[in-house]
Amino acid sequence: MYILGIETSCDETAAAVIKADSQTGRLRVLSNIISSQIDIHKKYGGVVPEVAAREHVLNILPVVHEALSRAKITPQKIRVIGVTKGPGLITSLITGTETVRALAYAWQKPIMDINHIEGHIYANFINPSASIKFPALILTVSGGHTILLTMNKTGKIKILGETRDDAAGEAFDKAAKMLNIGYPGGPIISRYAEKYKKSTDKNNQYLPINLPRPMINSANFDFSFSGLKTSLLYQLQKDPHWKRRIPEYCHEIQQAIISVLISKTIQAAQKTKVRTIMLSGGVSANTELRAQLAKTIKNKLTKTEFLVPELAYTTDNAAMIAAAAFYKLKQRQPISFSKLKVDAGLQLK
Repeated sequence: MYILGIETSCDETAAAVIKADSQTGRLRVLSNIISSQIDIHKKYGGVVPEVAAREHVLNILPVVHEALSRAKITPQKIRVIGVTKGPGLITSLITGTETVRALAYAWQKPIMDINHIEGHIYANFINPSASIKFPALILTVSGGHTILLTMNKTGKIKILGETRDDAAGEAFDKAAKMLNIGYPGGPIISRYAEKYKKSTDKNNQYLPINLPRPMINSANFDFSFSGLKTSLLYQLQKDPHWKRRIPEYCHEIQQAIISVLISKTIQAAQKTKVRTIMLSGGVSANTELRAQLAKTIKNKLTKTEFLVPELAYTTDNAAMIAAAAFYKLKQRQPISFSKLKVDAGLQLK
């Protein structure tokens, strides 16, 4: 079957077509089109909802048209349309859902309304070589979410822990803003951290930078990164040389976040005795997080599989929404265009 996916939860206007084999569960991405607004929002240091919504209105129909054209299929061949219902920016979500309502009515197609976070989870299922053994533990890390959850073979999930304040991706963005190095923060901090890692000059004439690892020793699987942001602010205020040490600060910020994510994930895996660990969300593109988590799992959980999505499916995209739609079809019936509603605060359940 062919599935059209549409994603507009934040500042990417995305549409994709996948071909799904109902017997084997194999997914093949025929097109995955993304119109990014990063360059537009850079000057503001973050996403401006009103600006994002206007860009979605301008881009969504051309993006859908290109996705169908690249996939070389007509709307008549589409079995179902998957669309992000929430969570996200309300005005951005409305653009996507209202477009899908119109297309579903015009094409007479059913709709699968998808939780954006579930989309990130199912990005791992796109990989044709993925060997997912259940139960699985999933660490989802993005700009707005940091969640640890388990999934069984039926797709049922159980949340073990989540962020109490700032998500990891949000912490990266805010740290980058304090350092005045640009937006989005995650990729920029990662590049500076790698530069410091490879540097032979480690600025040994200065006092070492030691940022906290929030909640790393707590008796639960929740996260908190607001204290890390505050600690960074205080250190910058006390350090007259901080502008010379930006790569070093970036290295410490990144490592503080990674250390907490890995520690919580390993503890959760040991407690739940899962067979597979999956990493998902925009921050899963971070190469250092991928490498350190893979190494730790190999050393401490030798019988546990580790999966990460291809880089193309880590940040917000529509292929992951289409993939989620395929698997959700096994769990519930699709809805008609008249039943589709936005829920900007949608929770996982």
